[in-house]
Amino acid sequence: MGLIASICPAETPPNVTLDSSETLFSVLAAINTCGYNAELDSSDPVRAQIRTEVANASQAFDQAKEETLLLCQFYHEHEQPEPSRTLAQYVSLALRLDVPPGFVFKVKDADLPPDAAQVAGIVPILQKFYDVAGLHAIWLRHQVVYSGLAARYRDPLAKVLFDTEIYLRLQSAGYLGHSFTVYLDPMGAPGQTNARNYGPDYYVVISPGSGAALKMDQIRHTYLHYLLDPLAAKYPNSISRLTPLLAGVKKAPMDESFKQDVSLLVTECLIRAIEVRTSGPGKMTDVQRQAAVEQSVKQGYVLTRYFYDALAKFEKGPVGLRNAYSEMIGGIDLGKEQKFVALTKFSTEADPELLRVSRPAATRLLVSAEQRLSAGDSDGARKLAQEALDTKSEDPGRALFILAQVATMNRDLQGARNYFEQALGVAHEPKVVAWSHIYLGRIFDLQEERAAALDHYRAALTAGTQLPEVKAAAERGLQKPYEPPSPRPQ
Repeated sequence: MGLIASICPAETPPNVTLDSSETLFSVLAAINTCGYNAELDSSDPVRAQIRTEVANASQAFDQAKEETLLLCQFYHEHEQPEPSRTLAQYVSLALRLDVPPGFVFKVKDADLPPDAAQVAGIVPILQKFYDVAGLHAIWLRHQVVYSGLAARYRDPLAKVLFDTEIYLRLQSAGYLGHSFTVYLDPMGAPGQTNARNYGPDYYVVISPGSGAALKMDQIRHTYLHYLLDPLAAKYPNSISRLTPLLAGVKKAPMDESFKQDVSLLVTECLIRAIEVRTSGPGKMTDVQRQAAVEQSVKQGYVLTRYFYDALAKFEKGPVGLRNAYSEMIGGIDLGKEQKFVALTKFSTEADPELLRVSRPAATRLLVSAEQRLSAGDSDGARKLAQEALDTKSEDPGRALFILAQVATMNRDLQGARNYFEQALGVAHEPKVVAWSHIYLGRIFDLQEERAAALDHYRAALTAGTQLPEVKAAAERGLQKPYEPPSPRPQ
């Protein structure tokens, strides 16, 4: 299969690479300097050594101190409630940056992953910090350690990828133009694995701990995406006919992306089925495998059972998955699966999806929240908007506006008023600003505070000059106090 060679150094970039990255090192060393301490005790000893060297260099002279102060101010302003999310956004950023000292973005600003976009402002600060802290010299001093990590894990990684290809009877060598890269960097938390898919490129970022084995299950999961995502893209019509299944999984606890894109859902179900079937006799009993399939279904991955059974037939056949895939997808009985989904009682929680895909804005949290709100699912909209707000991953003004609308639907006028007022404090989008003023004007009218209501209607006219619907609503508010519509007769 050629995999052992493919992850060894070669003159031309191989499809699969086990490597380290000075860009990733620089970003992670920077956040370590500013207080990123997650799982420090279980990290490889080199992490503490590098932290000490960078800390000393960052305080060596006045300019270094100044740049470090600016760096850490930015870090603390964008720190997430969970250390794993803090790490994740900087990993996403590092993967979209070119080599130092320039740290040039590999893509346009509009194409940055949402979490990377939130911390993109650190780049000009990082450029100066890299210089004054002497990060390049520190990186060179520890190259022997980084190379040793790669040597330690090269053979185990090769075996996992080789075994995966053998099971699927599918060679990665045929994936021209695609890449799969595993980056090792001990400056992160050993318990965290970050996987990303940006177009044809797949990445796994792992921080080896003190003597700990690599998380091969997470690597294999991402590698299965690398192998199977192109197959789904090859048969768009076969996949799209399964779109009606999405209506049945809206209440499932899995990641929102799987509820918006049937291709992602189908591939994830197939991957989970493969993972269960290849768990091996020494790892899981038949009863445990069945339980694992059932758990996957209850999380929303409703085709896992179908693929688990279909793979049993595939294992006995002579052809590889590339040839068997079309028949396997075509064999899904949509009507039968819809009935099955309708009878499925979903769990309240789901395992977080490891792989983050760079997707268009239409699948982001707030768009999903707005769709939930339009569908009357106020609780679902509230959870998504609150997640966007807590993680600082999207526009806080829009998130607060959605929370205010949810409060309005729930007849919580005081809560709605608070959220609309908070939205006005941070929102920049004219539509959000204008409608926040309209809604506040109506709330003050209902609370018989006409003077305050008029102020908001006038402010809405100013903010929404290009929005005819806002102008009409504001003029109605100025003419007479707002009265809620009468309930329709039953």
